[in-house]
Amino acid sequence: MTHRLPSALWTQRADLAALVAALGPERMRWVGGAVRDTLLGAPVKDIDAATTLRPEEVIAACHAAGLKTVPTGIEHGTVTVVLSGGPVEVTTLRQDVSTDGRHATVAFAQDWREDAARRDFTINALYAHPVTLEIFDYFGGIDDLAERRVRFIGDARQRIREDHLRILRYFRFQARFGQTIDDPSEQACADLAATLKGLSRERVGQEMMNLLALPDPAPTVARMARLGVLPVILPEADPAALTALVAWEQEQKVAPAALRRLAALIPADPALAEQVASRFRLSGAQKKRLACAARRMQGTPHALAYRLGVEEARDALLLDGQDARGLDGFTPPTFPLKGGQIVARGLAAGPQVARVLHMVEARWVEEGFPDEARVARLLDETLAALP
Repeated sequence: MTHRLPSALWTQRADLAALVAALGPERMRWVGGAVRDTLLGAPVKDIDAATTLRPEEVIAACHAAGLKTVPTGIEHGTVTVVLSGGPVEVTTLRQDVSTDGRHATVAFAQDWREDAARRDFTINALYAHPVTLEIFDYFGGIDDLAERRVRFIGDARQRIREDHLRILRYFRFQARFGQTIDDPSEQACADLAATLKGLSRERVGQEMMNLLALPDPAPTVARMARLGVLPVILPEADPAALTALVAWEQEQKVAPAALRRLAALIPADPALAEQVASRFRLSGAQKKRLACAARRMQGTPHALAYRLGVEEARDALLLDGQDARGLDGFTPPTFPLKGGQIVARGLAAGPQVARVLHMVEARWVEEGFPDEARVARLLDETLAALP
């Protein structure tokens, strides 16, 4: 039976048609996520193409057609073509020469099935002709999509030994697409979980953050824990706390936040949060937010937002099981009192001014950010109470 890709807006883009004309419709196919997501009726974010042309031929053909290229992964055959509607990664067909679980040495190839065989999951090895939209499915990916099953191509253990990160990718795709569990794939992930220790922390961190950003990763994370995968990369994790947080987010219609969910998984210990952030190679801003969430600060929504920031306050409230909807549309105000105004009232510049400023600010926040007239009275009261 011949399957064809449903017509979608991205398949009708003029800039993509120009790319097809430049490379030749018989020498390229759309592949991967764009094909998979179109079949699922899901939004398409990134568009990738595979081609029998070598990278230098792709560059030459695109330049002849006036299309800009960037050699983003030239050693692995990938050229990014910069189009008006967004970049497209064009990769020459490949076969693995050698792999060590972290890096692969590849050779360029001409056989579409051979290229498909080196990919991770059947649902990611679907190719579509750029003109006829005929789908080429070499390993049962269409049936797996229908069953919402994430399955390794060929021998699952071999696929994992080629790239250990595929263990985490399996669970991320399972959380996103899966409804049916493929036992051989899952058992292979469990048996080879220890190989994750050999990966760079940054790669592990990126995959975990991508997983936690999905609508509901909690069941998958709990399964990772039961299978012994999660303890390898995050031994401090408590999946039950993540389940509770996700349910609370959904009840309040709060958008997912990977950092908040990571904070739920680990104990409420700022020092530990910073260690985990370093382990996952998170940015400085991410480390700061994770540590803030670990403090589990309490207070009213607006007071927390003023002290911490809106998103940090939302984290604190949700992690504490409180209602965060009071933050919707709220912008923290600016404290209207300056130190110079206190000095003008006769107080000598120095630590006493800062102390008065903080005292007035605390009352201003407690009273719900009243106007400047009330701030002036608060200052009067504070100065009058000074010894």
